[in-house]
Amino acid sequence: MMTLRRAADRGHADHGWLNSYHSFSFAGYLDPRHMGYGPLRVINEDRITPGSGFGTHGHRDMEIISYVLEGELAHKDDMGNGSVIRPGDVQRMSAGRGVQHSEYNHAEAVTHFLQIWIEPNVKGIAPGYEEKHFDAASKRGCLQLVAAPAGVAGAGEAVDAITIHQDTKIYAGLFDAAESAGLALSAGRRTYVHVARGALDINGTRLEAGDAAKLSGEKALVLTAGRAAEVLVFDLP
Repeated sequence: MMTLRRAADRGHADHGWLNSYHSFSFAGYLDPRHMGYGPLRVINEDRITPGSGFGTHGHRDMEIISYVLEGELAHKDDMGNGSVIRPGDVQRMSAGRGVQHSEYNHAEAVTHFLQIWIEPNVKGIAPGYEEKHFDAASKRGCLQLVAAPAGVAGAGEAVDAITIHQDTKIYAGLFDAAESAGLALSAGRRTYVHVARGALDINGTRLEAGDAAKLSGEKALVLTAGRAAEVLVFDLP
């Protein structure tokens, strides 16, 4: 079964410096029908104006993943990490028993990124941080594993995936024209597909930027007919 979640149906908040779309209930947007999908709790599509950002704030017991589409995002935390992530970078912060961090756009253009929260399968761990770069070639016409549990994080991949504390894999892909990819889906698991930009067909159904699909009981995922498409696929328990 495949259930669609169209971009226009998401929650929306425009704070001036931040324009955000919420795939699941978040902050002032509450929809009991969309509280998450398995351990996938948040996908926020954010655009931050130049010179703005999220001041220092705290999190606990959450795997927080940032995926930059355009621009750059400066990160700083109380673990001593400080970096700037750009398109192709995937950043993971395990909040564990508590972490403070900030995120800013110090550049001259708008930063467009996805912030993803995944509930961990273990609580109270020491906070942690990791980031890796996956160039466009590694994602072109295929599904590149970018995040996975420890022990499977690099199986068969040119670049090791970042490690997340949950039985979840995240793939990223870029698709145009005749490029296509498939993924076998295991029984008893569920899949969430989020189109970050462009458009493509998912099992024969057309999805545009911001659209998503929930799949359960399906044997395979097939991505075809991309038009400047960038997609994230979540393999979830």
